[in-house]
Amino acid sequence: MIKPSDILCIGSVLWDVIGRAPAVMRQGSDVPGRITRLPGGVAMNIAMTLARFGMTPALLTAIGRDAEGDELVTACEARGMVTSTIYRSDDLPTDRYMAVEGANGLIAAIADAHSLEAAGEKILKPLHNGELADSANPYGGLIALDGNLTLDLLSKLATSPLTEQADLRVAPASPGKAERLSPFIKSGRGTLYVNLEEAGLLCQTSFEDAASAAAALLQRGAARVLVTNGGEDAAEGTASNVIHATPPQVLVTRITGAGDTFMAAHIAAEARGAGRADALEQALKAAAIYVSGDPDT
Repeated sequence: MIKPSDILCIGSVLWDVIGRAPAVMRQGSDVPGRITRLPGGVAMNIAMTLARFGMTPALLTAIGRDAEGDELVTACEARGMVTSTIYRSDDLPTDRYMAVEGANGLIAAIADAHSLEAAGEKILKPLHNGELADSANPYGGLIALDGNLTLDLLSKLATSPLTEQADLRVAPASPGKAERLSPFIKSGRGTLYVNLEEAGLLCQTSFEDAASAAAALLQRGAARVLVTNGGEDAAEGTASNVIHATPPQVLVTRITGAGDTFMAAHIAAEARGAGRADALEQALKAAAIYVSGDPDT
């Protein structure tokens, strides 16, 4: 019997190796700083934030049966997540992400999420074998998806009867994978969480502000969108209208995971019953606290 959960987080759960330096960096820079290894990945970052807000997320992902994988599963359990839904592979290694950040932002990053892609539909087994749901009883709760899944798998999830009753929340893993969200625009399903650059890639143009980006995504068929733009106004749009809000101004000390924190905080706010405007404000506040480096986040 699987422990009850409030939301399914489907996507990358891996080790984040992040190097941060207080100096402005460029290609070839060699400066002192700090290197950390923490549980990460889009699905994991979302799940960790949801857990901090009192929710119980279940993870649908691929983790290797190696030492790093065992350590990662233990870390997930310690953070209040349901791990019995994870696909453990005997022949695929545990995925990793490596990034370098300077005072001038993200310098470079490499996502080694090949195991998640190779596992494919195996990670969705609990949705059709009766563990969480089956074809006769589709899953009807919240699902957070990330763009580290393959385009083929995301396309299936965008139209699958297994998820047709679910409240889908979808985010790209990075601008380079933004176009993987296009099936959800075509199907008119789910809530999309993107930044201004990712919105431009999905619409094959560029935007000056989040509100215009949200309006364009809705016009292309998206059911609901949230668009962030760093320290500038963010927007949330539905078929009825587009609203916007200004994030708190803070000193930025970290970047990796900020978008995931925003998405999770927004989901948690709505799960508690917050209205559209309040949920957007709460999500922006949580993201601002995160990028400021508050130790509680």
